[in-house]
Amino acid sequence: MLHVGLTGNIATGKSYASRVFTELGAKVIDADHVAHDMLKSGTLAYGGIVKVFGKAILDEDREIDRKKLAQIIFFDAAKRLKLNSLIHPEVGREILRRIYILEQNSKSGIIIVDAALMVETKSYEMYDRLIVVACDPEIQVSRLMSRDGLTETEARARIGSQMPIEEKIKLADYVIETSGTLRQTREQAEKIYRELMRISQEA
Repeated sequence: MLHVGLTGNIATGKSYASRVFTELGAKVIDADHVAHDMLKSGTLAYGGIVKVFGKAILDEDREIDRKKLAQIIFFDAAKRLKLNSLIHPEVGREILRRIYILEQNSKSGIIIVDAALMVETKSYEMYDRLIVVACDPEIQVSRLMSRDGLTETEARARIGSQMPIEEKIKLADYVIETSGTLRQTREQAEKIYRELMRISQEA
């Protein structure tokens, strides 16, 4: 199977592109969903995170409250790096496990791993192709404010906490530009999917 990385910064439209690829037939692994599972009590990462960030990040069920955690890491680079060091190894191992399972069930087709920090962690290097989703910066701010109910300052802080999208585009085999309509975004994804299927079949 062809292994493809899909990345893009917050509120650029990556989730929509991921849904389109799923509809087209790709097997998509969402790293954010995997990370969510890794935050649950009883996992290896849970204890380390609570030890570093304190019990104030827990909800009434003693589960990690992702919103409370986000408020800390998006305004503190050192703590953000610490969180990444605690959770990314676990997420990486789980993604590899899921890829293995998918390949036991099928020898052809496309596996897409959707991960926001794929370039930052250099995990993009393990994939056959890399797709980067991008949009106009002001549209990105507007989308994030609307989606998460943030102030402009909060939205820009979250965007600023990530690697500039221009750096990710330099590494991309394909770029999906999402500043236009959903139809235009879908057409780009469909074109890329056809190309990936051709590569997969030739391989």
